[in-house]
Amino acid sequence: MADFPLFVAAGEALTDMIVQDPAQTQWLSQVGGSTWNVARAMARLEVPTAFAGAISNDVFGDALWTASEAARLDLRFLQRYDHAPLLAIVHRTDPPAYFFVGDDSADLQFDAARLPQGWAAQCQWAHFGGISLARQPLADKLVALAEHLKLKGVRISYDPNYRVLMDASYDATLHRMTEIADVVKVSEEDLAGLFRSDDIETAFATLRGWSPGATYLYTKGGAGASLHIGDDAWHLPAPKIAVVDTVGAGDASIAALAWSMLHRSDAQPLQHLRFSVAAGAAACLAAGASPPSLQAIEALLV
Repeated sequence: MADFPLFVAAGEALTDMIVQDPAQTQWLSQVGGSTWNVARAMARLEVPTAFAGAISNDVFGDALWTASEAARLDLRFLQRYDHAPLLAIVHRTDPPAYFFVGDDSADLQFDAARLPQGWAAQCQWAHFGGISLARQPLADKLVALAEHLKLKGVRISYDPNYRVLMDASYDATLHRMTEIADVVKVSEEDLAGLFRSDDIETAFATLRGWSPGATYLYTKGGAGASLHIGDDAWHLPAPKIAVVDTVGAGDASIAALAWSMLHRSDAQPLQHLRFSVAAGAAACLAAGASPPSLQAIEALLV
């Protein structure tokens, strides 16, 4: 049997174009994407990992391919197409303002049937989320893949990671992916945007009501996070650190929670949460989406 990854994140890999001056004459290009970042975070934790998605056959795609290779992701799962790249145009950074460019772009061409034959038999955990689930026809392909893997006994995690294009048309996907997922990661900002409401507690209760048996990781930035399983909940504050950049902290936290649940099945929920919160904090110690190592996480645990 071929050697396939234990963890697969499926969704979008994109390029952030970030404005560098008020006149908008200089831009910084950075590789990114929520699900792609989760894959990198898990690979950084020394788990055989793949990102299942599609990128363009141009300089933007080349940069994502090179970064995926450097992250030691299984490149058999990364598809390339002669279509335009998916770009996130961040035209203001404080407060953030952005839009996406990607009509008929490469990410939408992803074809699960082209993934290596037999890979699902060895996959133990699959992650979904980000804007990939708000972009058709990719969204339907990914929901179908999540349903297929769930039937095979693969554990599923889901992080909606709210963005402005997730309007009322996203509601059905939010509902279905929450039903499928074993673990759902959500933030206060996600809940406000996804439910279009300032009543965060009711929004969270509604989300949990769609899948009462799931585990919910509820992140609150500098205030820490909580883990919810059934009627029980555990809460932890964030470690006191000198924050450099919060980009990628949420991606690191869900990857770390999955790592802990995979590797420490006998651990208590509070131990899983502690590892997840430490990973999110460790990701804030460097600029950009910088997945933390096991050593960096363990240093904060101490």
